[in-house]
Amino acid sequence: MKKLSQKIVRLLKKKRLKISFAESCTGGLLSSAITSISGSSKVFTLGLVTYSNQSKINTLKVQKKIIMKHGAVSYETCLSMVKNLNRISKTNISVSVTGIAGPKGGTKQKPVGLVFIGIKKGNKTLVKKYLFKNKKRSSIQGTTVNKALNLILSFLK
Repeated sequence: MKKLSQKIVRLLKKKRLKISFAESCTGGLLSSAITSISGSSKVFTLGLVTYSNQSKINTLKVQKKIIMKHGAVSYETCLSMVKNLNRISKTNISVSVTGIAGPKGGTKQKPVGLVFIGIKKGNKTLVKKYLFKNKKRSSIQGTTVNKALNLILSFLK
């Protein structure tokens, strides 16, 4: 993961781009993966941990009706998170993460390990859905950060 983070920071610097994150189930681990790299202050602008529905609504301006209708862990919420983060942070790349890290909290419709990662760069926006099989909380969080970093890298190339 460290090599991936270093590569991202290097590419962001080279391309003079800024990045921001809005995290839920990863609780700041994605921000930490980037800020643990020396020189990241040149490219990292903002990291929000919007863990509760209230913080998604109040801080990220996700409409309450989106969360009520689709749930906090949904394509729609993740999309709203990344678009609104982009508006707030004014960064070149914005990334949002929402999911169920477990071991509790899952349902048949939304099992533990369900994660959505959103990324926005310019007018290109993508939201990906994942279902991680390893149901350990730390594994889901770590795998989510890894997937997000790989997604960022693909957007930088």
